[in-house]
Amino acid sequence: MSAWIIFLIIATISFIAEIYTPTMFFLNFALAGILCSIISLITDNYNVLIPIFTILSILFILFLRPIFNINPNKEKTQSFESQYIDKIATAITDINAYSGRLKIYDEDWEARTLDEEKPEIKKGSKVKIIRHTDLTMYVEKKGRK
Repeated sequence: MSAWIIFLIIATISFIAEIYTPTMFFLNFALAGILCSIISLITDNYNVLIPIFTILSILFILFLRPIFNINPNKEKTQSFESQYIDKIATAITDINAYSGRLKIYDEDWEARTLDEEKPEIKKGSKVKIIRHTDLTMYVEKKGRK
């Protein structure tokens, strides 16, 4: 089998893997595979193509991933208007800054307190949801200002 076909197969498999994983990792291998398939039209020597594929993959990981990952260090903020903000829920486990669960509208959610300094909220307590990001609700004990 020709080298360019092998590298196109690698690129296709990498593109498919990238579709199913939101990591922007396999895209680097797909791009390196496409470039190596073009280079393999010049030479079929695997002793040249495999190091080129490896070097291109590493370079794409180092330089393209930070470009596509726009704000990698920025803390996620609420990106939608949540229907749960300021609602009252029930703690179904003890809730602290690291773990906990709550129940609202017959739904079970991850829950956290915003601050490590705040005391743990006991199971069965009523809590007020003050922030909602992804699958985690940040809460405070009901009645505290």
